[in-house]
Amino acid sequence: MKLSVIILNYNVRYFLELCLKSVQAAVKDLDAEIIVVDNQSTDESCDMVKQLFPDVVLIENTNNYGFSKGNNIGVSKAKGEYICILNPDTVVAEDTFIKVLQFADSQSNLGAVGCKLIDGTGKFLPESKRNVPTPNVALQKLMGHSKSYYANHIEPQDVAPVQILVGAFMLIKKEVYNQVGGFDDDYFMYGEDVDLSYKILKAGFQNQYFGATTVIHFKGESTFRNKTYAKRFNGAMKIFYKKHFKPNFVFNVGLSLGVKVLTMLNMQPEIKTPEITSRVLVSHRNIPGLEQHKNLPCSRVDLLTAVKPNQLVFLDNTHLSFKTIIAYLEKYQFNNAVAFRIIPYNANFAVGSDHAAARGEIIKFST
Repeated sequence: MKLSVIILNYNVRYFLELCLKSVQAAVKDLDAEIIVVDNQSTDESCDMVKQLFPDVVLIENTNNYGFSKGNNIGVSKAKGEYICILNPDTVVAEDTFIKVLQFADSQSNLGAVGCKLIDGTGKFLPESKRNVPTPNVALQKLMGHSKSYYANHIEPQDVAPVQILVGAFMLIKKEVYNQVGGFDDDYFMYGEDVDLSYKILKAGFQNQYFGATTVIHFKGESTFRNKTYAKRFNGAMKIFYKKHFKPNFVFNVGLSLGVKVLTMLNMQPEIKTPEITSRVLVSHRNIPGLEQHKNLPCSRVDLLTAVKPNQLVFLDNTHLSFKTIIAYLEKYQFNNAVAFRIIPYNANFAVGSDHAAARGEIIKFST
């Protein structure tokens, strides 16, 4: 088998359904399997997978083991030559895995491969490509100065060697994953992708950033920034530096003080959402129940040729490919003045997110 896609889920039932439909379309012509590892969700995620995706391998954990252990459980069951660690709040294009695998097969001494990630508004996510967070770089990042944290010398559309990749999308040969010990179970959430990327580098492999394909990562569903985030980030960084760097008392004190300051400030960024005044449905069909949503004017078009400020755009996957939907988000990102919602194929709901640090919206249509 060529590929195993590992999706770790925790209480994001509707985003997971969208993700799985995009992955199914992307592995249609590949020798591949999809494995969903559920960390004791309480939102009917598992029932949905059983009902709608009977061919997906579902692992139902009886505890929430966190990101590292949950993914390691999935990888232990994987049969593919390559594995792809994929977040449940992502959307891949139909040719994403084909492109990434072709690139991976062409490389020698390959570690992990990442791709271009955008949020639910179409904005590029800079954590798609990062540098090793040395103690100095980490402190700067924690205090809001992230220039050295990201690999800004690489353009978003480039293909180039990179040091650190993000765990939302990470493709790697299973034998390499096992050789470096996979994700470290000491990390519950945050830091585990940095640790794995760095272990791969230390083992002599080269990580690669592949900006020739784009994946949506709504992000707010799995990375909600609040006081808990600050504390977990602090804990993750302490584990990382204890493992990979010499003890540094000054750094540890600075990191702890920085986290305390950010915790007092609550760290939650100001989130501005568009004030919607009109809606447009990109589809060849009418969607039952959509007319009643927000009780605002709604037009239907087959192609999206322009967007207006304060407009809510529904992108119907029954009419549009995932690749086209991703391209629309990239093309029409509008400084948060336009909102996008994706209606999965054969579904009666739409999902989307207007800010990378905010929870997304689920719109259910009455039928």
